Formats: sequence, C-alpha cells, structure tokens
Amino acid sequence: MQKKYGYVRVSTKQQNIDRQVSSLLEAGLDEKNIFVDKISGKDFKRPSYKRLIKKLKAGDALFIKSIDRLGRNYDEIIEQWNFLTKERDIDIVVLDFPLLDTRNDVNGITGKFLADMVLQVLSYVAQVEKDNILQRQAEGIKEAKKKGIRFGRPKKQIPSEFGAIYQMWEREQISKREAARRLNITHRTFTTWAVDHEQKNRTRAKN
Repeated sequence: MQKKYGYVRVSTKQQNIDRQVSSLLEAGLDEKNIFVDKISGKDFKRPSYKRLIKKLKAGDALFIKSIDRLGRNYDEIIEQWNFLTKERDIDIVVLDFPLLDTRNDVNGITGKFLADMVLQVLSYVAQVEKDNILQRQAEGIKEAKKKGIRFGRPKKQIPSEFGAIYQMWEREQISKREAARRLNITHRTFTTWAVDHEQKNRTRAKN
C-alpha cells in the first residue's frame, strides 16, 4: 500500500507553516508523516528532508504544496526529482501544480514523463527570466552612468585641515595613525588621500 508523506519548508524560523500544513492535511496526509524544515532552500542538506528521504520506500508518494518548497534552484530540483522518481521509484505530487503529479496518466502519457517535461520547461523559463533580469540591470546601470549617476558609497570629502596635517606627517612630526585620528578617518583612507595629494603635486610641478 502506498504511504503518503508531506514536506514543508520555510526559509526562516519566524515564517508560518500553517498554510502548507493545512494543504497537506486536506490532501489526506497524516500529520505525523509531515516533515518540516525551517531553513533556506539553497540546497538539499536539510535535517528533516534527509530524514524524510530515509523514510521513503519505493511506491510511496511525496506531497508538497508548491515546487519552490522543494528547492530554489531548478537544476537541483530536477536532479533531486529524477533521483526520487527514477532511482527510488517515489511518486511526487505538487498540490499547486496538477501537471506535476507523477501518479496520473494524461492521454496515454505517463505522469512521470509529463512531469519531467513540465519541469524542463519551468527550468528554462526560470533561467531566461534570470538572464533577462541581469540584462535589464546591466542596461540600467549603463544608462545611469551615461547620465552621470555614480554607484557605490560616495567618496568622503577631504577636509580643509588635511593639508596642514599632511605636512606634519610628511615632516615626521606625527605618525600616519595620529594623522588619521586627527582627521577622524581610517589609516587606509589617510594613505589614499596622501597618495592622491602627492600625485597632484607632481602633476602641478610638471606643468
């Protein structure tokens, strides 16, 4: 007899699992057979998920509310899906997406084959959307730079007293760290300002 197991995942401990659990209970699952992880879906190294995999036997069914509860990366989802359905002979049911139900045959096409095809399409769409987002971001940055918009933290303005303190440091009257302290900046920032100051002086001397 096929046993039904459920898997619930949220990314943080603060997120609510009630909606997912309710959907699984409505699908006829026993609460004791529902495994919950409150952890990121970046990979499948999750405590409850690993316990679930050990529990599953050939012919059993794994229910999830939506495909993104299984994971975030479609390539990894497909790899895990193939492992469960083909190597372990487990059925998978995605409640929010009836086409991702390996138990059902549609017009002579097996549920496992149909689910594989749907997953491949979803993976392709996700990758295209990711590429489009990156392209739009790059184009937006390029256009913004044309308009003179600068990105990143603005440069700290060099205060008027820098020249006097720089001369004191150059004459070895104070240390570099003391110079930085007096200007209320880091040792590294003072070094950068000093190098820029020296380069400007050399440029003026040449001209």
